[in-house]
Amino acid sequence: MKEFEYTITDELGIHARPAGLLVKKAAEFASTVSVDNGTKKGDAKKIMSLMMMAVKQGQTVKFTIEGPDEDAAAQALQAFMKENL
Repeated sequence: MKEFEYTITDELGIHARPAGLLVKKAAEFASTVSVDNGTKKGDAKKIMSLMMMAVKQGQTVKFTIEGPDEDAAAQALQAFMKENL
């Protein structure tokens, strides 16, 4: 199991466009990817799950990746978050 935290810098938080891109990135991996904002937990492979979390700018989210390709998934998702959110 791999975990990392990321603080959202995008002024709109995790909104529709980056949420869709995040779902596509997470779907590239066989591992399960969950996102936790401290009050809600969502599946990073489901856009509605991410949107219902209503993550705003300045909030820190914790990613938990578990599965056969968790190392690669964790690296790719960390890079994605830095580039897009």
